[in-house]
Amino acid sequence: MANVVVVGSQWGDEGKGKIVDWLSERADVVVRFQGGHNAGHTLVIGGEVFKLSLLPSGVVRSNKLSIIGNGVVVDPWALVEEIDRIRAQGVEVTPERLRIAESVALILPMHGAVDRAREAAKGDNKIGTTGRGIGPAYEDKIGRRAVRLCDLTDPNLLRLRVEGLLVHNNALLRGLGQPEFTASEIVESLLALAPRILPFADRVWQSLDAARRGSRRILFEGAQGVMLDVDHGTYPYVTSSNTVAGSAAAGSGMSPAALDFVLGITKAYTTRVGSGPFPTELTDETGELLGARGREFGVVTGRKRRCGWFDAVMVRQAAKVAGINGIALTKLDVLDGFDELKICVGYEVDGERLDYLPAQPSRQAEARPVYETIPGWPESTMGARSWAELPAAAVKYIRRLEELIEVPVAMLSTSPERDDTILVRDPFAD
Repeated sequence: MANVVVVGSQWGDEGKGKIVDWLSERADVVVRFQGGHNAGHTLVIGGEVFKLSLLPSGVVRSNKLSIIGNGVVVDPWALVEEIDRIRAQGVEVTPERLRIAESVALILPMHGAVDRAREAAKGDNKIGTTGRGIGPAYEDKIGRRAVRLCDLTDPNLLRLRVEGLLVHNNALLRGLGQPEFTASEIVESLLALAPRILPFADRVWQSLDAARRGSRRILFEGAQGVMLDVDHGTYPYVTSSNTVAGSAAAGSGMSPAALDFVLGITKAYTTRVGSGPFPTELTDETGELLGARGREFGVVTGRKRRCGWFDAVMVRQAAKVAGINGIALTKLDVLDGFDELKICVGYEVDGERLDYLPAQPSRQAEARPVYETIPGWPESTMGARSWAELPAAAVKYIRRLEELIEVPVAMLSTSPERDDTILVRDPFAD
């Protein structure tokens, strides 16, 4: 059985929730491998709406094993709140169904304070983070200062870790004119919370190896999108982790050889939350119409998303750096009724035609889209479950996207309902 990695191929918010839910029903194990509770997605199962941030999508299904890998940064208070909320909806969350890598780095209160203070100090140059401390927590992890889940088992070590963290973070807060934290308040809060989360701690690399040897289907669930990758995205307007498929191995302890199929979730147009370059952004009535039809507001933050035409150059670049084998095209129905559609097929920067998004921020900001215009369709694609139900012009649009991004469509979503999905190629069958 194939193991599947799901990543976003744009700037996140591509509709991963529905696709991951559709796939998780067919998987045995579902793994989160990067990001934190800044990522969010909505699942609708049997008419019940579940809003998840940290928990893998498999947690709402009783016969699945859900894993939070070592590549994730975990706010333990947010985790407990999410578990309690899901339990209140009737979902049983136990250590048999949810396991968390004992080596995950924790997001602590000072991380959020530093995150928000730095964003405020940047003014108009802010990155557009969620202010939840994800970036500072990753910084402390890389700086070898992090408090990890396993540290909660040793109160003396925990205090030393927290004191070391505060030497760094309190200096930042002091310089930014913000209140500082004391080690005692943080240690006491963590020790009080420890009995709630330590039962979930596990050597997940071992659990995943056992699952692989048992030929169980494993679904690796990414957060954000490839163009928010800290190395390959529109730096510095990116997240603080690697969002590409290769991170599934490093962020879970699984062999790269066990990653069989990479599915790139791809919206039929383009959106972005927060600051940063966006060559195809539409600030006119068309952009507003896309946002209204697509209900483009963040699950976690509620922030309005910027909208624009499909950027084939960016998605092709994302597909290559992430090793995407097939895409799941979402929100096609949002394009219903347009007389014509535009697809970005290149950029012009200082009079030069480019077929890639340059790395330099100044050149990214100057990139102007080169559009190809294609006829739209007056008919509705909402709820289509076969190619035969799609308008000919919609099929032509999809085929042109495949040509431009050099990746085939494996799945097509035509509404938020999970069954309104056209399967072209089953990722798990590879």
